[in-house]
Amino acid sequence: MASYGELTISCLTAIAVAGAALLAGGAEAQCLHTCGGIDIPYPFGIGSDGDCALPFYNIDCNNKKPFYRDVEVLSISLQLGQIRVSTPISSSCYNPFSKRMYSSGWGFNLSYTPFMLSDSNKFTVVGCQSLAYISDPTSNYTSGCASSCPGGKVVSATNRTCSRIGCCQITIPRGMEFCKVSFGESMNTSGIYEHTPCSYAAIMDYSNFTFSTSNLTSLLEFNNTYSGRAPVKFDWAIWGPRDCVEAQKNLTSYACKSDHSVCLNYSSGAKSAYMCNCSKGYHGNPYLQGSNGCEDINECEHPESYPCYGECHNKDGGFDCFCRDGTRGNATIPGGCQKNFLTRKARVAIGVVACILSILFGFLGWEVIRHKRSIKRQALLRQNDEFFQQHGGQLLLEMMKVEGNAGFTLYGRQEIETATNNFNKANIIGEGGQGTVYRAVLGGIAVAIKMCKEIDENRKMEFVQELVILCRVNHPNIVKLLGCCLQFEAPMLVYEFVQNKTLKELLDLQRSTRFHVTLGTRLRIAAESAGAFAHLHSLSHPILHGDVKPANILLAEGLVAKVSDFGCSTIDESTPAVPKGTPGYIDPDYLLEYQLTAKNDVYSFGVILLELLTGKKPFSKERKSLTLMFQEAMVNGTLQDLLDSDIVDEASMRVIHRVAVLASQCLVVPGTTRPSMALVVEELWRLALADELQRYPQPPLVLEELSFLDTGSTSGIYSLDNKAVLSTTFAR
Repeated sequence: MASYGELTISCLTAIAVAGAALLAGGAEAQCLHTCGGIDIPYPFGIGSDGDCALPFYNIDCNNKKPFYRDVEVLSISLQLGQIRVSTPISSSCYNPFSKRMYSSGWGFNLSYTPFMLSDSNKFTVVGCQSLAYISDPTSNYTSGCASSCPGGKVVSATNRTCSRIGCCQITIPRGMEFCKVSFGESMNTSGIYEHTPCSYAAIMDYSNFTFSTSNLTSLLEFNNTYSGRAPVKFDWAIWGPRDCVEAQKNLTSYACKSDHSVCLNYSSGAKSAYMCNCSKGYHGNPYLQGSNGCEDINECEHPESYPCYGECHNKDGGFDCFCRDGTRGNATIPGGCQKNFLTRKARVAIGVVACILSILFGFLGWEVIRHKRSIKRQALLRQNDEFFQQHGGQLLLEMMKVEGNAGFTLYGRQEIETATNNFNKANIIGEGGQGTVYRAVLGGIAVAIKMCKEIDENRKMEFVQELVILCRVNHPNIVKLLGCCLQFEAPMLVYEFVQNKTLKELLDLQRSTRFHVTLGTRLRIAAESAGAFAHLHSLSHPILHGDVKPANILLAEGLVAKVSDFGCSTIDESTPAVPKGTPGYIDPDYLLEYQLTAKNDVYSFGVILLELLTGKKPFSKERKSLTLMFQEAMVNGTLQDLLDSDIVDEASMRVIHRVAVLASQCLVVPGTTRPSMALVVEELWRLALADELQRYPQPPLVLEELSFLDTGSTSGIYSLDNKAVLSTTFAR
């Protein structure tokens, strides 16, 4: 076999693009960009002058023909990013004199160049007994194509058909940089030499190839058709940066110079680069600056590419296509414009009238909306005033003038709605027997706003008197009433905001975890709570709570008790339709007469004392009453079995029995023999300060940034795990 010839296109190192790219605009006038009638657009350029072309894009003009190295250039496309070149055709022929096959191969190496083999080429083999290979040793890629003629007869082949009978074509992968063409040594055409003397193999642009049976019968037919060289397309791109994002980090070396250019990523095989194109609506050279770069396309001058069947108006980067005067419709499609029955002047007149009417109706509509809003606003103001008078607002104002309650504020409806975000459910922090409580901010201060149930119209005088009394209550264990709003259907009471847990939640936590609340702490909380109730009962116009339970005893900083959920009921209230209070804490006497008295609060407080002693809820899972179990234990002498094991020890049993006796007195029926809340307070403080309890003080404990400190030698909480997890976002 003859020696294998190879065309090598290579260079030793990659050179930066920046220098030549900077000079692209200024050097254009001194550089040649045509050779033999072939355009050589920048970034390509003729000669070795670095100002005329980017590195690796230099074209030589030899004998009026452009060459890239030793390959003739046929054309260059900026838009497609392709260069079309002429490459040798490999052949394999039988020599009847030497009786041997003589083959010539061909190949190329595009490594270290901005060029890659385009997939618009095909590997083409022509012959009646041919087998040729295309391979890339660098990637272990090899593919072959074989063609034959049944019986060795050319007549079996068909013109313009390449179906492996006399002709074979296969696609090749995009982006190949190294390629060799060779023939299979096993193929011998000695038997068909007289009919098909030679076989040919070439990588070529398949769009320019048309198979003919004369390619088989003539010794030189195929070679002569392409002058011994086949056209091949190479893809090219700006080599260096990996992609557009990387390239645009350095605008000096960025090759897309035109103001109307776009960058396109190119990735194939081992190479990643980018290429430039003109933006839509522009054409020209995106690699050049100024007027030589991308220019606007006048679409109106090219109706074959940009059809317009009406009036065409060019604009920068595009065009507008309108139907001619007297017609209307879509001018971009044939027959899209239809005759208009109205003249242009008539349409203008109609448009003006329609515009005036639109403005007029718009103004009238706005006035109607404003009038409706005004009526609605006035109705709301009247309604607010009606509610204010209904709830005794005028009486409250007069009493406040007489009493001089400077610390009490009357809030407006708008203030309350804004503070509660229109009573958003997300702001609800509690729902008691007498109303719903919302967390809000008024005047930059956190408050709790309570929406009361409706107040009896006949009791508004008593309700106003109660508000006047409550606003003067200043007790350390009572949540302070800051003001109210009487412009709603039901009164809104504004209290100070206490951010912590309730006694109910503390008891629940003690039941469900290993938290231990000392007996001293429990009695101190009970004494503070009883003191608050006693103070309310002792006022000149006594305030009866009516819903005494652990959930209404808040625990502020230091576990200080603060009584809440009062103020919505009137004093000496008439018999209601439903009982007031919470099951388990309701006084049996109250269930008989529905008449609220101070003794009812004493009974409910007695149930709280039982919870503090036993750690149990008013009702067990079996719905057994804690009060009944306690009374049975007192009779049977089995009280110790009912007590909370955390507080049972010999040192404190005397105190526990005295608390149990006090609870029994609070729970006695009928209630006329129960002690007053003032007596309950005195006894609880004596027991809370008993010497036996002084032996068990607990160290301070900080729970989630709230310090629950020991307010006396008898109080304290500790965790067996030395770690507490209590939410501090709960408030009433």
